[in-house]
Amino acid sequence: MPPLRSFGLVTFALLGGCASVEPRRPPAGPTVVQEAPTRGDAWRRVANQADLDRIKRLDDAWNEALAEARSAGARGDLRAEGDLLRPDAALARPAPTPGSYQCRMVRLGRTAPKGRAFEKFKPFFCYVEVEDDLLTIVKQTGSQRPAGRLWEDDEPSRLIFLGSLALGNEDQPKAYGEDPARDMAGVLERVGPFRWRLVIPWPRADAKLDVIELTPVANQPATS
Repeated sequence: MPPLRSFGLVTFALLGGCASVEPRRPPAGPTVVQEAPTRGDAWRRVANQADLDRIKRLDDAWNEALAEARSAGARGDLRAEGDLLRPDAALARPAPTPGSYQCRMVRLGRTAPKGRAFEKFKPFFCYVEVEDDLLTIVKQTGSQRPAGRLWEDDEPSRLIFLGSLALGNEDQPKAYGEDPARDMAGVLERVGPFRWRLVIPWPRADAKLDVIELTPVANQPATS
């Protein structure tokens, strides 16, 4: 019969070996971090890639268009427009009040060698209204009439414009995305008391930047 102490040592070794065995855990998977949605997500889901690129290159449009206008001898005209043509003039609370506006367009830069680097156009009327939970802008007169919706952006000093161009005698503009050749994209900013601008970078015309000034009409039409 073996000594009791030997039996005890064997028993201890067996128990110790059993105690050291732990169940294997599955390897941890990659940590997934979900970013919170931002105010700019909505318009980015709607805009096509070409217009996303136009908005992204807005600063380039300003810089190139203003440089060409100055080189063409329009320095005095640029100064006369004041904050309308100052790239960093955007103020807080960009949303315009619904109603009728007098609008006029200034076109800057050129995409053709013989094009004008600075051009002003006659005033026209446009209208801001509420459609669902978004503001819309519609040019009311002229052979080319932009119309579109205004979307909130991550930059609180601007709204994003996504729209299309109505031509000739068309009663209604096409919806954004229906005809890519007519799609338009830009930003709406407030640049003074009762003064806004709609900036269209890289428009589908012989220019690098279209700037449309909006000022409310003094005698607003009556609403029912």
